[in-house]
Amino acid sequence: MNQSPWQPISPEKPARPVREPLTRERIVDAAMALLVEQGYEAVSMRKVAQALNTGPASLYAHVANKKELDQLLVDRAAQEMEFPEPDPEHWQEQLKDSMRSMLKVMRSYPGVARAAIGQIPLGERALESTEKMLAILKAGGVPDQAAAWAVDLIPLYVTATAFEESVQGAWAWTTEDIEGFVTQLRGFFEGLPPEKFPITIALATALTSGSLGDERFEFGIQVIVAGLASLAER
Repeated sequence: MNQSPWQPISPEKPARPVREPLTRERIVDAAMALLVEQGYEAVSMRKVAQALNTGPASLYAHVANKKELDQLLVDRAAQEMEFPEPDPEHWQEQLKDSMRSMLKVMRSYPGVARAAIGQIPLGERALESTEKMLAILKAGGVPDQAAAWAVDLIPLYVTATAFEESVQGAWAWTTEDIEGFVTQLRGFFEGLPPEKFPITIALATALTSGSLGDERFEFGIQVIVAGLASLAER
C-alpha cells in the first residue's frame, strides 16, 4: 500500500552498534591492562566494568568475585611461563631456568605477584605449570614429599621477589636514591653498639652489597636447588 501524501515520513533510525559480547577472556584482558597500567590496587570489579563500558553486575555472570578474578589473572600470566621437558641429567639447571622464566613473566605484569600471594593457584594453566615443575623434580630423584613442598616453596620465593620489586618500583627511586640509601644503611650497621652486634658490624659491607634484583635472586635459586639436590634419591 502506498504511503498517504499527507502522512509524515518517519526518519530512518540509525542502526545501533553491535556490542561485543562480554566474556571471561575480555574481562581478564581489561583487568590485566588495569593491573599493568595502574597497579594491583586499581583492579576492582567496578573499574573493570567501567573499562568494558558495562556495569559490575554484568561481570558477575562470568566471574564470581574479586578472588576469582585474581585467580584468572595469575592463570593468564602462567600461560607465558616456560618449562623444559624433564632431563634427569640437567634437572637442576632446568629448575633454575623455570624459576627465571616465572620471574620474567611476573616482571612483565607488575601486580600479578600481589594477586598470587596467599592463593593456591587452581587455574588450568597454573596447574599445568605445577605439573611441569613436579616432572622436573621427579626426574631429578627428589622424594615425593620434598617435591610437593618444593612446588609451594618455589612460587612463593619467586612471587615474593617480584612483589618486593613492584613495591620498590612504586617508589620511583633513581640510581642515586638507591646508592644514597645503601650508603646510609651501611653507616647505620657500622654505627651499631659493637658489644651487641659485632658480627653485623663486621659484615656491614656484605649486608649492603649486591644488586637488589638478579644477583640476589640467583643466590636464592642456587640455595633452593642445592637443598633439593641434597635430598635427591640416587
